[in-house]
Amino acid sequence: MKNKALKRLIYGLSLLLLTLPTLSFALGTHIKHDTVTTAGYKLRTIIIDPGHGGKPSSSVGNYSHGASGAYSSERNVTLALAFKLQKELEKELPDVKVVLTRTTEDDISFQRRAQIANENKGDLFISLHCNSLPDRHIREVVGHKHHKPVYRTVDVPDHSGRGVLMLVYGFWRSREGENAIKQNLIEGGDSEMNANPDPNDPESMILMNEYKRKYRKQSIHLAEMIDHELVDTDGRHNEGIREQGIYVLCHSAMPAVLVETGYIDNPDDEAYLNSEKGQDEIVASITRAISDYKTEVEQVSP
Repeated sequence: MKNKALKRLIYGLSLLLLTLPTLSFALGTHIKHDTVTTAGYKLRTIIIDPGHGGKPSSSVGNYSHGASGAYSSERNVTLALAFKLQKELEKELPDVKVVLTRTTEDDISFQRRAQIANENKGDLFISLHCNSLPDRHIREVVGHKHHKPVYRTVDVPDHSGRGVLMLVYGFWRSREGENAIKQNLIEGGDSEMNANPDPNDPESMILMNEYKRKYRKQSIHLAEMIDHELVDTDGRHNEGIREQGIYVLCHSAMPAVLVETGYIDNPDDEAYLNSEKGQDEIVASITRAISDYKTEVEQVSP
């Protein structure tokens, strides 16, 4: 053992892991409060990530400018929401620092967004997006040849999507999450975390797995809390909580949730996303969820 403190930590975490129930992703499944929050822990920094950016006719590398509606774009809606959310969080949680990954319409890479979150030692990462559906491919008859129909395939916009969706990172990208967590711990002065932990060393692996488990558990719980506010309080249609291999989520060494605030290619959702009422409701709901989450994680279970 490296030292007695680490030994006690490993022993306690081992017992905890043995008693944890299997984690379910079914919507509405209650995620138990974290029982390993460090005494005196404070949620100090929240990272708000306005999804996408750049001009509609351009891109930065392989990074799209995002979805578009009849008269608005994701890059503008998410930036407007981010500014309002920053202001509301700073008002309701004055002891918390709120950092935006972008403050202009210009796009920045996924790598840089995660880097900003980690450099600022974020305790939460909230990525704001607008959803859309791809065009539907439909075959239609354009004539006849030799008494047989001639078809062509046409693309038809699909405006049927609506409502909110919460995303957390998929387990299949856990190796990237490990690297981000490891780097943050080392830079933060955690002497117990080696730069290249031995996969055969139970101490290192238990410690790393506990960080991953904790961040993932908190991500899902926060996603549930945000979803509850948006759906039950604001009356939004609900598409649930899903896991996806999203770069900014798995490379941010902290609990992270991507919020699809609505379908910008749906006329009703686009009107809501661009209205003062809609934006204010979305911001208020996310703020309430984060405030409740902060209260929970700052409480140490007996």
